[in-house]
Amino acid sequence: MQQTESTENITANITAGKWRDSSQPLLPARLEQQGETEPVYEHFPHFAVGEGQIFRGFDTLADWAARHPLLVIDGYAGVFYDEIRHALGLHFAEKGLKVNWHDVRDHLKAEALLDEMVGPFLGAPEDVWGTRTGLELGDFYESSITSVVSGSGADLNIVVGPGAALCGWDAPVIYLELPKNELQYRMRAGSVTNLGKTRPEAATAMYKRFYFVDWVVLDKHRSTLLDRISVFADAQQGDDISWMPANGLREALSRLGHSAFRARPWFEKGSWGGQWMKEHLRGINTDEVNYAWSFELITPENGIVLESDGNLLELSFDLMMQYEYKNVLGKHAGLFGPYFPIRFDFLDTFDGGNLSIQCHPSKPYIRAHFGEQITQDETYYIIDCKPDAKVYLGFREDIDPVAFRTALEDSQARKEPLEVTRYVQEFPSRKHELFLIPNGTVHSSGKNNMVLEISATPYIFTFKMYDWLSLDLNGNPRPINIAHAFHNLRFERKGDAVREELISKQEVTARGSDWELVSLSTHPDHFYAVERMEFDTETDNLTNDACHVLMLVEGASVGVAIAGQPVQRYHYAETFIVPAAAGSYKLLNYGAGRAKVVRSFVKDGYGM
Repeated sequence: MQQTESTENITANITAGKWRDSSQPLLPARLEQQGETEPVYEHFPHFAVGEGQIFRGFDTLADWAARHPLLVIDGYAGVFYDEIRHALGLHFAEKGLKVNWHDVRDHLKAEALLDEMVGPFLGAPEDVWGTRTGLELGDFYESSITSVVSGSGADLNIVVGPGAALCGWDAPVIYLELPKNELQYRMRAGSVTNLGKTRPEAATAMYKRFYFVDWVVLDKHRSTLLDRISVFADAQQGDDISWMPANGLREALSRLGHSAFRARPWFEKGSWGGQWMKEHLRGINTDEVNYAWSFELITPENGIVLESDGNLLELSFDLMMQYEYKNVLGKHAGLFGPYFPIRFDFLDTFDGGNLSIQCHPSKPYIRAHFGEQITQDETYYIIDCKPDAKVYLGFREDIDPVAFRTALEDSQARKEPLEVTRYVQEFPSRKHELFLIPNGTVHSSGKNNMVLEISATPYIFTFKMYDWLSLDLNGNPRPINIAHAFHNLRFERKGDAVREELISKQEVTARGSDWELVSLSTHPDHFYAVERMEFDTETDNLTNDACHVLMLVEGASVGVAIAGQPVQRYHYAETFIVPAAAGSYKLLNYGAGRAKVVRSFVKDGYGM
């Protein structure tokens, strides 16, 4: 790829260590031993895969690569391909090997042509959202990419870069993974660009293009390589690398598809963020100004961490699903394919602020405008709250849609406060209560709530109507989307019907000597069910060939026992998954008091 002033600056930033913009710690290359004796929220949960499975260091990877005269090094966006090529090249030189390197980025189409090609999927520059692309990664390259030929007089011929396998070589493939949260930290630091771009752009513009274009084509490309990949490598460390042979990875993922496991969470501050997570999730970084979100389980952006001999390697949850979705989703695999449908995340407003008054798109709207297949049907489960905490939900009986829109637009134009409760109802928050937010419902979490948001997986399609005149952490107004909202608002969700239909009814549906199963009703639009298991010692559970997503919402820690496997232990406020293929599992209470575990799963009979 032709070196430009911008790419030289990126390289300089990497060299200077300015390659990620985040206060969150990087995943350590090796397992760090904790001296804690009490339960600690595990920031880097990992799944042990046995000895001799994960290798560390560019020297060991170079040893493996040197045995293959032809080699393809493919991978994700945001990987520092030039630095990895340099690190491997040093070890090849030590071995006295001559290498012909072929960079597929030399075959990218002209930047102006690529901008024109992806433009229809990005909307106008001021638009928050685009539309999921139908492009393929090959569309970014000239046809000359298939004409890359190995040179003569070299010991090794290596083609490298995102999409390197498009060259068509019959050669082993090393695939370089990069977690999407780390990609975003690199994006914010200006150390990476979108596919085919020569310089970074504003972080919001880069994220929009990653979400609607780059991630889509790269995920599709990776799915075509599943049977060809020989080595998976975790490229997030910068100056180090962890890798494992693909056969070992597939075997590990097969075990994972029958075992309880937990995705790696990641955290973000925000304008309305609170202090609850910093006080209660022991083990996370407490130097952050606040935490608005913890992405406990948002499959497109979470990773799975594997461990062997103390070495850690992270791969995307999406990749795990591409291999194991039938075991994970069971009877719902045919409906969702490798798309994991349920999302768990935290919204922390303790000593923070109110979320915006907002709604989410209908199914037809999200499909037509943004290319998503399911929409953002949500619930708020109250893990904790202060006495004054409230949830805003549904309209007042006397709502006048025209007057409401006029008031919103006037507030935005004049930058004057809006008396929200003239139009929207508010309800007191209570611990362990569940508020139902099907698409089109006006809603917001007020300050002093700790919310577990149980939802369908889509997560960026929030139409904000009023944001309390607040600014983001950079001092800028957050986008307001009144027009989108009014195409989707359900004004019939008002008055007494809100309390009756949108606040969950809780009913004990089964009990034993020291346990109860509580059903929390959901709305007909919700494709998932919510239950809470309350027990003193242990409970036996069947998956019924459905995937269960669970969280300990009261108690110190619990164990998950699946026949023939080691017991997996999870602590307070940790999200974990029991795949459908597990069949049955036992929950064990390791705390002194009663444990309460919330779980969610796809309802029987749901259709897209």
